[in-house]
Amino acid sequence: MTKAADLRQKDVAGVEAEIKDLQKAHFGLRMQKATQQLTNVRSLRITRRDIARAKTILAEKQAAK
Repeated sequence: MTKAADLRQKDVAGVEAEIKDLQKAHFGLRMQKATQQLTNVRSLRITRRDIARAKTILAEKQAAK
């Protein structure tokens, strides 16, 4: 789980990299779910919310420029 305080300490490039990593992880979880290999379905929701949190902080940082 990504904390908002950790994301706010990163620069714009760091937050963008975090979003990219989270999206890759979410894709992998979706593929596991599709092939019925995913045991913890809750991790999909957590990852999706982490992506949204990171995108929100990225928008805040870009608006502050």
